[in-house]
Amino acid sequence: MQVLWAPWRMAYVGAARSEASCIFCAALAGDRRERLVLARTAASVVMLNRFPYQHGHLMVAPRRHTAALPDLPTQEHADLAETLRRALRVLEEQLRPQGFNLGMNLGACAGAGVVDHLHWHVVPRWAGDTNFMPTLAEARVMPQHLAETYERLAPAFGALDAGT
Repeated sequence: MQVLWAPWRMAYVGAARSEASCIFCAALAGDRRERLVLARTAASVVMLNRFPYQHGHLMVAPRRHTAALPDLPTQEHADLAETLRRALRVLEEQLRPQGFNLGMNLGACAGAGVVDHLHWHVVPRWAGDTNFMPTLAEARVMPQHLAETYERLAPAFGALDAGT
């Protein structure tokens, strides 16, 4: 049997979890690199998913803490939609995926891990990127360390970033 080593995962597995804080709100106040924030616009934030389903998995969320998509003001919704569109373009240019999964889970019963702050998941996909590991071993194999992915993508988001 082969052993797959991913020692950087211990930082996440062993980290203390705070039920009181929102990862998206905390990302706005914390260190960008530490929080994996790639860009901020007037109404949105783009960040890498700390527990990705696939290499380059990112999230686009409103800056305002809200769980209600239908209640977004038109301008805020437009900013988020444009940010999502531009995030797809950056991933296409930088990672060259063959497709994407885009999704939003609204509510705990729909699978939302963060139920009170809506967000889109953007998951780049490549032919053959799924295998037996998640099913049999309950493990994912990532081809690039999260910090390296951040360093590769952050400059490409520069034009989108309002820096606020």
